[in-house]
Amino acid sequence: MHSTDPIDFEHLRRYTFGDQALEKEILGLFLTQLPETMALLKAATSERDWKIAAHTLKGSSRAVGAARLADIAQMAESLAASPDQAAKDDALLQLEAAAAEARTFIENTYQGR
Repeated sequence: MHSTDPIDFEHLRRYTFGDQALEKEILGLFLTQLPETMALLKAATSERDWKIAAHTLKGSSRAVGAARLADIAQMAESLAASPDQAAKDDALLQLEAAAAEARTFIENTYQGR
């Protein structure tokens, strides 16, 4: 695995003990939850809602080995109290790009398996 890959499978396999069916199931759940969490973040109208959605995204991303996505979510979480809407909008764009990259990587990895 390359450290630049959107998903660090070595990280994930420490928790799945190399069980590919479990790995696929966990990543499937992650991909199902990802758009819901992103929608919550986009719809956040309060500091609390923004922080919870960003924190949730950070945690689930770290759990599956999506380090880049988790790092951006952590940055977004730090913006919860910020009045700078442009920074939040930029964070959302970065999150959407990283989420799409992770989704494509996961789907390409499991194609035909």
